[in-house]
Amino acid sequence: MTPEEFKKIGDAHRKKRKDFPNNINVCTAAGCVSLHSEKVKEALEGEVKKQEKHKTCRVSGTGCLGPCASGPLVSINDGQALYAGVTTDDVPEIVNNIDKNPVKRLVVPPDTPFFAHQKRVALEHCGKTDPESLNDYLAMDGYQALYDTLTTMSPLEVIEVMVNSGLRGRGGGGYPAGLKWSTVEKAVGEKKYVVCNADEGDPGAFMDRSMLESDPHSVLEGMAVAAYAVGASQGYVYIRGEYPLAIKRLRNAIRQAEKSNLLGKHICETPFSFDVDIRLGAGAFVCGEETALIASIEGHRGIPRPRPPYPAEYGLWGCPTLINNVETFANVTPIIRNGADFFAGIGTEKSKGTKVFALAGSIKNTGLIEVPMGISLREIVYDIGGGIIEGRKFKAVQTGGPSGGCIPEEYLDMPVDYESLAKAGSIMGSGGMIVMDETSCMVDVAKYFMDFCRTESCGKCVPCRVGTAQMHNILTNISRGQASMHELQLLEELCDVLKHTSLCGLGQTAANPVLSTIRFFRDEYIAHITHKTCPAGVCTIEPEKETVS
Repeated sequence: MTPEEFKKIGDAHRKKRKDFPNNINVCTAAGCVSLHSEKVKEALEGEVKKQEKHKTCRVSGTGCLGPCASGPLVSINDGQALYAGVTTDDVPEIVNNIDKNPVKRLVVPPDTPFFAHQKRVALEHCGKTDPESLNDYLAMDGYQALYDTLTTMSPLEVIEVMVNSGLRGRGGGGYPAGLKWSTVEKAVGEKKYVVCNADEGDPGAFMDRSMLESDPHSVLEGMAVAAYAVGASQGYVYIRGEYPLAIKRLRNAIRQAEKSNLLGKHICETPFSFDVDIRLGAGAFVCGEETALIASIEGHRGIPRPRPPYPAEYGLWGCPTLINNVETFANVTPIIRNGADFFAGIGTEKSKGTKVFALAGSIKNTGLIEVPMGISLREIVYDIGGGIIEGRKFKAVQTGGPSGGCIPEEYLDMPVDYESLAKAGSIMGSGGMIVMDETSCMVDVAKYFMDFCRTESCGKCVPCRVGTAQMHNILTNISRGQASMHELQLLEELCDVLKHTSLCGLGQTAANPVLSTIRFFRDEYIAHITHKTCPAGVCTIEPEKETVS
């Protein structure tokens, strides 16, 4: 296949899209599906035929459009108009006005801050293409980056682009992606693997799920480019079984790509071959850790092992293995297409590019967002998020899931990047961001996350297995008003033990929510212990038990 022939494929599918003057895209990601967007899509298809506009109007499902709380969402002509809260009763008016002015009562203003502050790179196709259509993806220059890579670049040149882009792993640790790829490429092994970590286990996080539901081909293409760069011939997507829609669309995308010779043997008639299989996880949070994930793929119990050796040198079945998460792979093809300088020109000096966040909690505009690194928390909460619900007062934002921390109001103007979040006692994590208001008790929040960690601990190492349980007991006693200041001191000591002696990242970071709430909201702990009150009115303070003489 010549470059001209491959280009003709994309041009042909673009022409087919343009044959329809009007395109109606209905969000069919999980959030809108739960609000019956599929019924809206069926009604639109029926109404288009009824009004005899089927030759000029195309109705298709699409991926996540962003403001999930406002669904079902319908986009007209790739964003010319966006309708929110659409019901089947609205369908006749929408179709009737397709060539006229938008339906004002449904339309979302195009200059709304929710979109104005975003920059889409990993989510570039979300909401514009049908996630179940390879042709739609090809019409958006899909697989062009892979084809150019295979025909015009050496593996080392690909790695050089990734290094120069400054992309850091979006799974939580923020390790430079190019450096990891280089390590796997240099590793000695007869067989190498590429693994996509889609085991998204943070409470309140839905970034990876939404990307796989919305644009599965971009992740597969990124994996294939990575495989060519490091010399791998087999890939796995490790995804939790609780994501049925994402699994369905991913399987469909793999079949389509294989049928079109974009995955499998001799891709695009080149010597390069790469197969992708899916492995379902049972929902264990610890399997998000690389070595536990590897053990689970191999069919063993998902528990971590000591490192080194690292998976880049000794991974899946003892072979060099590249592991990146969904968002990391989704960034690969835009970087290859647009160049390293394009990505490096976004963000801050040490945190390049954009970051996808799942914005949730006590905030008006919940949903999926992608923002440049370095944006302030204030812009995310008050501009994109629209502020706190019911006019309440902002209290904290929790980033990084159970491994992250709670950041108070005084840090609202802090830039969101890896270094700034670390200084504030939190982490970037995979991208969960939960906003809390004055009705949240920070002792109760810390107890919730510690309960999650002790339940999800694999139990292999004593500090995590015993330490998380003991910390949860202390936090329970504090929340009930039955603890002493000595127990608060003991809690802080246990945090230090877990941080420095646990085997894997789960135990090493489990103390972060506790440490950050003690650091910034110590007065609430003291109120529970000394004054036997919960300032937020959340905890039930129990009377002290009388001692029997």
